[in-house]
Amino acid sequence: MELRHLKYFLTLAEELSFIKASEKLFISQPPLSRQIKELEDELDARLFNRNNKRVELTEAGKYFEKEVCQLLQNLDRITVKTQKISKNVSGEFRIAYISSTFSGDIAELIKFLSDKYPFVNFSLYEVPTARQITDLEQGKLDLGIIRAPLKSPMIKTKLWFRDSFSVVFNKNLVNLETEEDIEKLKEETFVFFNKDYAPHYFDMLLEICANYGFIPKVVHESNNISSIIQLVKNGLGSSIVPTNILKSHNYPELGFIELKKGNLYTDVLIATPKDDESEIANEAIGFLLK
Repeated sequence: MELRHLKYFLTLAEELSFIKASEKLFISQPPLSRQIKELEDELDARLFNRNNKRVELTEAGKYFEKEVCQLLQNLDRITVKTQKISKNVSGEFRIAYISSTFSGDIAELIKFLSDKYPFVNFSLYEVPTARQITDLEQGKLDLGIIRAPLKSPMIKTKLWFRDSFSVVFNKNLVNLETEEDIEKLKEETFVFFNKDYAPHYFDMLLEICANYGFIPKVVHESNNISSIIQLVKNGLGSSIVPTNILKSHNYPELGFIELKKGNLYTDVLIATPKDDESEIANEAIGFLLK
């Protein structure tokens, strides 16, 4: 039994006419009749009742049609998956990251992957966690770097690192020396991530401030960590950021104090589609976790 036998069978089952089916298949009627006969002989089952006036499926033919449709749908899915795996070696690989991760680590990752897979086009995007989750579920991303929590049965993750929080402030405007001094900020203004953009993160920042006995006066919100740091640098408020930010935003005007009270932290995860076994994704994860 060959794939063409199944395709010929489905076309005839759809048209219920040797004339129409042969026209649709761009073959003459005798070869079509011969292919159907070969299929029935191999199955040892009559699939069609036919006479000079009409063609109709037998009960066996109806069952076979249903199963063959399912079989070919699975074959299409396997074909697409195979092509995707192949492209991971000589196509495009899409990586997204959140703005609050260290860009130097991401740059090193891209350099490593480009050296190892010179024929792959690595596309890099700065995308918020919520959008990354949707894109990973829909197969629009091959690897994402996101911030916990994650609740999706379609995505698998590994912990990249666990980060504490630090208050960041303009040293020319605010005098803080120790963690105990944080309560001085209760009368100061704050710059936070936008609540709609990162609701869980926003709530954690409020909880941190509550641990130090005050409700922050949030006067500026942003969707990008670099913008937040720039606003603090320009004297428009203080902020609370992942401590890892210090690696990429170490400016002389800025002071950082790690916040240990309450033992709050944030997890950064490496995420991939659950059923996508990608050689490149595994290499990327191995590089980041080493």
